[in-house]
Order: sequence, then C-alpha cells, then structure tokens
Amino acid sequence: MEQLSENRLYARKIADTLFELLIKFNSSGEIGFANEVAYNVLMYNSMEETNIADIFPGMFMIEDGKFISREPADGRMISTNAYRSNNTCFESEIRILKDEGPAGGYILVGRDVSGRERMMRELKAAQNSGETLSKVKDEFVATVTHELRTPVNGILGNIKDLMSKEQDPDALYTMEMIEKSCADMNALINNILDFSKLEAGKFELEEREFSLHNMIDYVKRNHVNKIREKGLDFFVTVSPDIPDRLVGDELRLEQVLNNLLSNAAKFTTVGKIMLEVVTTARAGEKIELFFMVVDTGIGIADKDKDKLFKDFSQVDASISRKYGGTGLGLNISKKLVNLMGGDISVDSMPGKGSNFNFSVWLSVPRSEGDMFVDDFHVDPETIADRQMQNITADMSTTFGSAENREEIEKRIMKLTLCVEMDTWDKAEMFADAVKQLTIGAPKEVTTAALRLKMAVQKENREKTVESIEALRLLLV
Repeated sequence: MEQLSENRLYARKIADTLFELLIKFNSSGEIGFANEVAYNVLMYNSMEETNIADIFPGMFMIEDGKFISREPADGRMISTNAYRSNNTCFESEIRILKDEGPAGGYILVGRDVSGRERMMRELKAAQNSGETLSKVKDEFVATVTHELRTPVNGILGNIKDLMSKEQDPDALYTMEMIEKSCADMNALINNILDFSKLEAGKFELEEREFSLHNMIDYVKRNHVNKIREKGLDFFVTVSPDIPDRLVGDELRLEQVLNNLLSNAAKFTTVGKIMLEVVTTARAGEKIELFFMVVDTGIGIADKDKDKLFKDFSQVDASISRKYGGTGLGLNISKKLVNLMGGDISVDSMPGKGSNFNFSVWLSVPRSEGDMFVDDFHVDPETIADRQMQNITADMSTTFGSAENREEIEKRIMKLTLCVEMDTWDKAEMFADAVKQLTIGAPKEVTTAALRLKMAVQKENREKTVESIEALRLLLV
C-alpha cells in the first residue's frame, strides 16, 4: 500500500511538470484528477464536484441526467472553447483518450492556443504591410487627414471665440451645432489616421505605468452625464483583486472603452449600462484583464455579429442614418485589443441588449506585484451610484464569519423582496453585493452566487428562486 501511494505521488509530480493541462474524469463527467497547469489555466482552486461539461460545454453535455460526449475518445486533435471558473473562455486544442487503468474513465489533454492565434494575426499583418500599393494608400490618407485637420480646428477656434461673445439664444444654438460638427469631424479624422496606421502595421503602443482606477474613473466621467441625460442607470465595477498600478497603453485602452460606452449610450434608450473589469489570468509580471460593457439597448442578431468588426461596416444601412457613425470604431477597437494581446467579442439578442467584452494583457510593476487594491470607489454622480454604495456598504467582512453570513442573508432577503416586486434593477444590485460578499469562499459557493447574479440579470424569476435556495443550502 505504501509503495502504491509513492507511485501515485510520483505520477502527480510528473503530471505537474507537463506544459499541457491534464484532466481525468469518469463516465459521468465528474473530474477526479487535474494537474497544476489545469488549475492555473482554468483558474480553479478545487475541482471537486466539477463536471468536465462545465469546462468544455462544446464537447460534453448532460441531458436528462445522462453524460454525453460529442466526440469519441480516439485521441484526435479537436479545437473547442474552454471556460475558466469565472465563465470567461479561450480557444483550446484537446485530445480525449480512454483510461486503460483499473479505474477506467477518460483522460483529456489540452492546451491554450489563443496566444498562437494572436501571433498568426500579427504575422499576417506584418506581411501585408510590405505591399507597395498599401504604402501609397497610407501615405495619401495620412496627408489628406492632416490637411483636413487645419481648417477644421480653425473653424472650431473661431466658433468658440464667437460663442463667448454671443447673447442671442438662436445664434448660440447654431454655433453649438457647428462646434459639435467640428468635434465629430476631428473624431472621424483621428479614426481614419488610426485605421491607416493599423492597416500599415506602423502603429506602436506606448506603454507607461498608470493607475487603472484613475483611468476607469476618467472614462466614467466622460460618459456619465450623457447616459444620465437619457435617463439610464450607469454601474461601474472593478474586481478588488486587480492591482491599481499597471503598465500598458492607457490612452488606447481608454479609446476602446470610450468607443464601447459611446455605442452603448447611442443604442440604448431604456434601462442601464454597466462596465465591469475582472482578472482572468496572471503569469509572472503579466496580468490579463477582462472588460465587459453591458447595455439593454436594441441588440444585434446572430447573423449580423460578424459585420460589427469589419472595415467601414454597419449592421444595417439605416443605423448610420438614424444614429450616425462610419463603422470604423469597432474595427479600430478590435485591432487595438489584438495589439494588446487580447481579443474582443459580443453576446447579444435583438431587443434584449448587448454584452461587448474584451481581454488585454498588461504588466504589473515590481512595486505592485504583491499589492492588491481593497476596493474601488467611484464618485457618486448618479442616483444609481448612490444606491450601489448603500447596498455594498460594510462588505469588508471575511467570508465565513458570523458578520459575513449575516450580511449575505440580509441582502438575499432584500433581493427576494425586489424579485417579488419586479424591481429587477435593484435586485441585480443586491445580487452583485452577494457575489462580492462571497469572495474567498469555496468554489461551489462562488459559483452559486455567480449563477444567482446571472439569473437576476436575465430577469428569470424561477431560476432566481432556485439559485437563492441553492446558495442558502451551501451557506448552512
């Protein structure tokens, strides 16, 4: 027996030295073993009671209580998406093999190939940049846009001077429209210049140390007034485990967020807009951040999603007539995100809103490597912000303490009341507070809290009630 234990320990040490993730599961999909790479890549603290279908839903499923694999265990290389414990995903390649040992079951070997795909995109861009015709086009675009900027700025300066002297309301209104048109023209010129540089492969990121929270607060201030004027709620959440000081191109990160928030405000007339930032991976001095911009706007049909990130493309020609825009913003945002080591995508349904999300890799300064921010506070400029501050107040208690459990129960009771009264906006705030209060809890608790928040976001009463009961059972 002692020799058997030593052999198992030796086998685990070997598995932990592999560069690929290794997972063993039984015929029901229940995971019995995973190596250290799997835990790090998939961001699990424990895989007890975790099913392989939770990680690879495109390959495995549970239907009517029965575990089903969509592919045979023949060792072929299969491309699919793998989901981390926080529900973010990445491209992966896996092989499924039968375990010939006495315990039986299956063995899955896989790897994250998202970095390889990024390198292929960069290689293709570098090859295209060498074409002579492309160089001529880029030089022409750069010259014309620079020439356009001079008269536009001249008009803008003169209009601002006249506005300071004009008293007639009608004349002021006309001047304000001219000022706005000049600002729109400058934004268009900047987009065309960025697009030209990105297409030519001449665009370089300017990486400097910056404060993430100051940057997010600046972005919020740029949009809060416009969003508030439309009667929309605006929520901003930054995960407390993200270091404040980071190294990256702050201005380009702002540009992407500004574009996504501007689109959210443009296409949303009722409801809310949310910006959330979480950590998805960390490797040495590098950290991967995952940004989500969620709105309750007009939404996008599945067949139209591919058009969003193409050059000068709009989902529908009527959109540019009704809302304005050239279709360049999302294309530029995608290219900038790719340069920062990530990718951008969208989940959306017509009439239900959209969730634009992207990831980027940033560096952590040595002085901040082991320091984490306790909380993120934004200026309470909207009623929604003040409500959120009240709901999430006094949440610094450690999970598992009597005070912590009492705070969780208080918010669950208020959440239940909000559901009964059909006030889903407030219910979502309480669900988010419950999620924050379960930070540091075992995986099954944090998963239950996340499922509760997702059920509330979808305004699904039945699923919300089930999630509340499931969470309460885990907290007993």
